[in-house]
Amino acid sequence: QVQLSESGGGLVQPGGSLRLSCVVPESMFRIEAMGWYRQAPGNQVRELVATVAGNGATLYADSAKGRFTISRDSAKYTVDLQMNDLKPEDTAVYYCNKVRGPTKLSPADLRAFGSWGQGTQVIVSS
Repeated sequence: QVQLSESGGGLVQPGGSLRLSCVVPESMFRIEAMGWYRQAPGNQVRELVATVAGNGATLYADSAKGRFTISRDSAKYTVDLQMNDLKPEDTAVYYCNKVRGPTKLSPADLRAFGSWGQGTQVIVSS
């Protein structure tokens, strides 16, 4: 059973910053591009916001460009997401997982995707 573990969420004011971290099983870390997804309250779709490939190449959703930075640490098997200039619309539960192509995952997609961690909640509010 693959186990992913996310941490670092919390309550932050608009314009603030948070750094999320995810511990990834070595077997997954070595072969998969990894990403951070988020699921906003009341939304059944889980959205991919940032991707980092094994060679360090990154890709961001338009909503994250210029504000979020994803990185991976090959020594610790972690994937981090630095989030700056946070906005209320960034409020969501954030998850890390492999990236296989789809950027929006429906509930059916989530079930077929495999294991997910518990996520970490980010609330942006004044």
